[in-house]
Amino acid sequence: MTARRIRANLLLLLTALIWGAAFVSQRVSMDYIGPFTFLCSRSLLGGVVLLPLIAVFSGKIPGEAPVPGAGRQLILGGVLCGAALFVASALQQIGIQYTSVGKAGFLTAMYIVLIPLSGIFLRRRIGFRVFSAVAVAVAGMYFLCLHGNGLERINRGDLLELFCALCFTVHILVVDRFAGRVDGVKMSCIQFFVCGALSFVCMLVFETPSWSDILAAWLPIAYAGVMSSGVGYTLQIIAQKDTDPTVASLLMSLEAVFSLIAGWLILGQRLSGWELLGCGLMFAAIVWVQLPQKKKEE
Repeated sequence: MTARRIRANLLLLLTALIWGAAFVSQRVSMDYIGPFTFLCSRSLLGGVVLLPLIAVFSGKIPGEAPVPGAGRQLILGGVLCGAALFVASALQQIGIQYTSVGKAGFLTAMYIVLIPLSGIFLRRRIGFRVFSAVAVAVAGMYFLCLHGNGLERINRGDLLELFCALCFTVHILVVDRFAGRVDGVKMSCIQFFVCGALSFVCMLVFETPSWSDILAAWLPIAYAGVMSSGVGYTLQIIAQKDTDPTVASLLMSLEAVFSLIAGWLILGQRLSGWELLGCGLMFAAIVWVQLPQKKKEE
């Protein structure tokens, strides 16, 4: 494994940690504002945070050298990523109101299965190690989020979370398509403003936001906007330039593990024995897929 790939995978691991902690802010914010108001606020804040970074560091970040004729690719990639991110995030935020957190976490994380399956249709070669790691990760997600609950009752929230997983699959593949061709920070900024604009329209149509409610939720919005959106999704775009999308999906799926840890540390929630087993299986999958191998599988 090259140094660039190790660096990319570590950045994706950090991304998963940031996103996992953001589940706490998502839950808390719902006590004050609606899903579209929250998504609009965090997305616009994430885009604004990146503006000074673009002004100061554009073209100076390793791997961000400008590519001739990349302007149209930048706009197209940013718009497509923003649209996919909006749909996926909105479905996740709305769906969690109608289903349990455990089911929502498991069903959303099904993108770790959809990514390699989509790779088959896109004629991307996927080795046995990656498939076996996906199987172990799925088993880990089951013990982590679903054990003892079952899927005997599929409700509206469950279906929304399944569609959410599909949209996050599209988002990861779109990022993989454009990340190596354009400035990752700029594309991330564009995607947030696109997501924020779409959320703003839906917020006005479906909700009645007020400044007092938004100010009451300023702390979770700030974390989700600055860290989860501004930092997390930008790290994803930068890191995916140097790693495989299937491996990236496995690493980012660790957000479920970190969300449980954050809930335990911040909200006082305890981890059961089955949840600890799920965490262990998830980490085992990550270690397994990245062990040195004699011949290339990807």
